[in-house]
Amino acid sequence: MFGVANGMDKEFEKMTNLIIRPEKVEDYKNTELMTMRSFWNKYFPGCVEHNMLRVIRASADYLPEISRVAVLDGKIVGAAFYTRAWIVGEDGVRNEVAMLGPLAVEPTLEGNNIGGALICETIRLTKEAGLAGIILCGEPGYYPKFGFKLLQDFGITDAEGNCYDAYLCYPLSDEFATYKGHFEESPNFEKIEDSAALEKISKEFPAYRKVKVQEGFMQIFNQHLGVVESVDGEIFNVRYWELVIPCRLADGLKQLPAAGSDVQFIWNHKGGESEITKVVKNILDDE
Repeated sequence: MFGVANGMDKEFEKMTNLIIRPEKVEDYKNTELMTMRSFWNKYFPGCVEHNMLRVIRASADYLPEISRVAVLDGKIVGAAFYTRAWIVGEDGVRNEVAMLGPLAVEPTLEGNNIGGALICETIRLTKEAGLAGIILCGEPGYYPKFGFKLLQDFGITDAEGNCYDAYLCYPLSDEFATYKGHFEESPNFEKIEDSAALEKISKEFPAYRKVKVQEGFMQIFNQHLGVVESVDGEIFNVRYWELVIPCRLADGLKQLPAAGSDVQFIWNHKGGESEITKVVKNILDDE
């Protein structure tokens, strides 16, 4: 009952040249750059996850024995980092679990099961380490296909009593079901959004364009932001990092994009048609 999600071993085998291994010191900068690219403009303009890696590595709560990077042809293309977390009961008893995050994949290689391979291997390692379960805050449309369940179904909330769909868990033993209360992540995570540290580390990396399409948290799960590079009849060629992805317009799209338009699009990794779902405006262009 408790183990690697059904089917994940087969997914892992699809990329026979993908290596999953512990991170080395010489990997640090490349892992940070890949993670920065993975999260850039995903939830808000820019990202903090590259700084998050440095905070995690320096933390006493870091779990390097179950954290892993993915390497393809000698290049870091994915990473899964784990830290200690706790389920705290009303009686104050703290039960230790593992917390997954960030899980990052090189954006130009999405759809190749790199994230799935990392999840598969690190679930196995976490079980071998004897931890009762894994918790995370992540995309609710992604993790359940690997066997993750809602934390609220186990009577677990955040410290404020909230039960969001993004709070997920992967039980690894019967003991996990006995944990009730709220979860607490490593207190070191408070350092992640340190503006001075973030500004300093960001100077070490390329100055990518920041995009802001709405106030607050950008919820564009399962979609991407890109720029129309050219138009060829009914095909709109969307620039996404170093890739150009041919897209058609989604049914009912009222505002037609032009070359240079910022757009929100669904990338079909399996060879079908990708489609533009929305023309967006970068609010930062007016600031």
